[in-house]
Amino acid sequence: MKNKGLPVVLLGLLAAVQAVAQQGPVVLDRIVAKVDNRYILRSDIEQSFYQYQEEAKARKTTAPTRCQILNSLIINKVMLAKAEIDSVVVDDRRIESELQGRMDQMLQMYGSEKSLVEQFGKSVEQLKAELRPDIQDQLLVDEMRSKITNNVSVTPGEVRKFFNSIPKDSLPYFPSEVEIGQIVRLATVTREEMTALKTRLLDYKKRSLAGEDFGELAKAYSEDAGSAQNGGLYANYKRGSMVPEFEGTLFRLKPGEISDPVETDFGVHIIKLENLQGEVYTVRHILLRPDYARLDLTEPTHQLDSVRTLLLEGRVKFEKLAKDFSQDKLTADTGGWLQDQENRSVRMPMDGSMDPSLYFTLDTMSVGDVTRPLPYRTLDEKTGVRILYYKTRHEPHQANLNDDYLRLQRIALARKRNTAVDTWFNKAKSEVLIQIFDDTLKQECSELLASYQP
Repeated sequence: MKNKGLPVVLLGLLAAVQAVAQQGPVVLDRIVAKVDNRYILRSDIEQSFYQYQEEAKARKTTAPTRCQILNSLIINKVMLAKAEIDSVVVDDRRIESELQGRMDQMLQMYGSEKSLVEQFGKSVEQLKAELRPDIQDQLLVDEMRSKITNNVSVTPGEVRKFFNSIPKDSLPYFPSEVEIGQIVRLATVTREEMTALKTRLLDYKKRSLAGEDFGELAKAYSEDAGSAQNGGLYANYKRGSMVPEFEGTLFRLKPGEISDPVETDFGVHIIKLENLQGEVYTVRHILLRPDYARLDLTEPTHQLDSVRTLLLEGRVKFEKLAKDFSQDKLTADTGGWLQDQENRSVRMPMDGSMDPSLYFTLDTMSVGDVTRPLPYRTLDEKTGVRILYYKTRHEPHQANLNDDYLRLQRIALARKRNTAVDTWFNKAKSEVLIQIFDDTLKQECSELLASYQP
């Protein structure tokens, strides 16, 4: 129900833990290092190690060693210590937005809230409570890295120098890549269905005013998976955390009051204001969503047929049509272009990392083709239709400056930023006590850890 930024591209922290539990060996946990007042556990290293192993296997790349992972964890802990020293903070809204994004991703991965709870043996609120400190720390590390590398850039000459430094027999070989655009129209909710949802919510309001507990009604009927089992509760949120329609209503309520039904992009709500202290509020709500699977797609299909005709006739550019007509917010703002989730590039590798339904659709198309409207399900489970535009295909090839300049620029910039972080770390580590307790790691990583010894 919160405002959402870019989609999360990595597996959530809980997914990593689950993967380790299923795939990695059982390790008796212990403290292996201490940075200032922050600890590094053996499980921290092992979880990252086995996650990177799986990712490297899938991508056919080399995974970092345990020593490299330990070094990275130490750098992060030093950043957290320095963030505390330098009074660097992260806004609560960023934390909550990222937390909700992770939970949405987990719910999508496991299919339902019930499956997620059964898998981990914990409620959604318990899982969120466990995730919150790690997310806060990660955002603090990101903030510190941003401060350290904010002024770092690379020139075309540096990109060329970086490319020329790669041995010719070591140049990467890139798979086929494609540029694909989409325009999405969603099934519309009929007035009759919206009225039915509001009627149900007004009945819940009436029951609460008659003496039934609002929280119990939320547990029984709310379709907001993140809050339902906690009685629809959102406690101590700052203004700006929720979507405008939601907050516009709650700030007009008095403590104890229940709103009439409110429409947002997430569905229809009734809101009970529990407490308000300045800009900070605590509310409960009950959310009902339309049954998108039963909605009529006739009108969205006709709309996309008309858009497709305009595109095929060449009367309007695809980017303009996407911005004007697409109801998928994530791609409409980029002109409709789908992006690689790892690097935000519009050039997507056409391999096993691509969504299967998209892959098999493209396999029947030629460059320049535009599909007829196809059934589509959004990340937030809304039903609609979309047309796909196959703009470009880049054939498999060995890296070169002409075709891969932007990719090489990103790599060169990342290397330069890492160098800036290393330079910063070499100065900052003298201000923080770093201790290594694990004798095996001391021996395995002696060269890397030599400068850490107290």
